[in-house]
Amino acid sequence: MRSIWKGALTFGLVNVPVKVYSATEDHDVSLHQVHNKDGGRIRYQRICEIDGEVVPYQDIDKAYDDGEQTVVLTKDDLSSLPSERSREIEVVEFVPSDQVDLLTLDKAYFLEPDSSSPKAYVLLRKTLEQTERTAIVRFSLRQKTRLAALRVRGDVLVLQTLLWADEVREAAFPALDESVRISAKELEMSASLVDSFSKDFDAEEFTDEYQAELRTLIDAKLEQGDALDTDATFGKQEEEDGGEVIDLMEALRASVERSRAARGEKTEDAPKKKAPAKKKTSKAS
Repeated sequence: MRSIWKGALTFGLVNVPVKVYSATEDHDVSLHQVHNKDGGRIRYQRICEIDGEVVPYQDIDKAYDDGEQTVVLTKDDLSSLPSERSREIEVVEFVPSDQVDLLTLDKAYFLEPDSSSPKAYVLLRKTLEQTERTAIVRFSLRQKTRLAALRVRGDVLVLQTLLWADEVREAAFPALDESVRISAKELEMSASLVDSFSKDFDAEEFTDEYQAELRTLIDAKLEQGDALDTDATFGKQEEEDGGEVIDLMEALRASVERSRAARGEKTEDAPKKKAPAKKKTSKAS
C-alpha cells in the first residue's frame, strides 16, 4: 500500500505521528464506453470555450461565479488556506461508539504509526478499546475539511470520514405516519423467521455475484464472440413475482419453513389457522 497523507494525531498535548492509507479498494471489472455502431472508443476532453483548445489538467484552475463577477482560484491560492496547510488530525471529543450513526460513515483509512516508537499510537488504541469510545476528529484532506470517527479494528487505528449533518436527508414518508396494528402472532412469527436466519457474520462468505457473472460473460464473449447464447451460459432465468404480500402470516409461515428446509433442519409444525366454527342450527319444533 502507498500512503496518501502524512501528519499527526493530536489529543491534548499528546502527538501521534501517522501515515494515512486508503482502507478499501474497488474490485469492479473496468469497463469503458464505445460507440455501438462501430465500436469506437468514447473519450471526454476538457475544451476551453474561448479558444476551442483542449486544456491539459495541470493548466486548469477553479473559479467562483456570483452571477456578476468571476473569481479565479489558483492551486497556490487554495494551498495557502490555513486548514489546508495543517497536517494535524485533531481529536475534538470522545463519544460512546453507539452514538455514531452508521448512515454518516463514509470513506475509511488505515493509520500507520510513523515514528521510531509506536508507544503513543498503542496507548491511544488501548484507551479507545478500554473506554469503548470513538474519537471524533477534524482534519483537512484534498481541499476539504473533514469530520471523522477514529476507532479500533484489530491492532490498527481506522479513520472513517463522516458526512456532515446537513448532508443526510430527512426520511419524510407519509406512510410512516400511519397507524399500523401488528398482532402478537405476527411479531412472534417474524421473530421466528429472524431466528431461522441467525448466525455470526463472516464477510468472507459473501461474493459480488454481479462482478463474477460479468467476468464470466466477458470470458464467454472473448471465446465465442457476438454469437454468444447467454441462456446457455447462465441458464434461462425465471421472472420472479414481486407482487405485494396479501396474507402476511402465511408468507411468514412459508418463509420460516423454507429457511429451515434450506438449512436441513426439521420443520416444526407452525400454528395453523383455526377453521371457523360451524353454526348450530336449531330444529323447528
